[in-house]
Amino acid sequence: MKNLATRAYSTGARGLFSLFFLGALAGCGSTRPGVNAAVYDFGPGMVTEQPANRMAPLPPLALGEVQANTALDNLAVVYRLGYSDSQQLRPYAQARWSMPPAQLLRQRVREALGQRRAVVNLADGVLPAPGTLVLRLELEEFSQLFETADRSAGVLRLRATLAQVAGGGDSLVAQRSFVAQQPSVSADAAGGVRALTVATDAVVEQLEQWVQQTQASLPAR
Repeated sequence: MKNLATRAYSTGARGLFSLFFLGALAGCGSTRPGVNAAVYDFGPGMVTEQPANRMAPLPPLALGEVQANTALDNLAVVYRLGYSDSQQLRPYAQARWSMPPAQLLRQRVREALGQRRAVVNLADGVLPAPGTLVLRLELEEFSQLFETADRSAGVLRLRATLAQVAGGGDSLVAQRSFVAQQPSVSADAAGGVRALTVATDAVVEQLEQWVQQTQASLPAR
């Protein structure tokens, strides 16, 4: 009887913890008057000034806007409950990004790629010269995925397309998908943001290497 009572208590405790955790996450999706939301980005980025006349050893690159679906084209920091309903994106109410994730990602990409080449911003209306590579990105997933109530990871999935400017229009050169998953240090918005930042930097590093290898494989013009 004692063992049965102990097991019943343990089961009840786990049930109460699950209900408490789900309730806490549900509270993340509601608003509380008088509480300011925490604002996050990917950090300060480059903090040392680069010489304005530095030589760019690699060919120039044109960078377009990063496309994202409607669910990711806003300031919400979102998460999924993989053990409950992984198809539903849920926003934290007391946390938000300083700008939509696609724009944060574009800043990170431009900063990284611009270290060794000139990066032309297509959004400024600048027309790249024939033969220039054009990089276009699609952000497909950017969320904190909870595998259990206390274990989660930041998940980023990105599709990259490289095209080459030609007289009759751009011609497809290469396309690749990038996926990164970084464990969260805590089961909350702050942990998710840190994990997504690390995942972003990992993908940007892979992206930079891929672009460089693709450029090097093209015939000289």
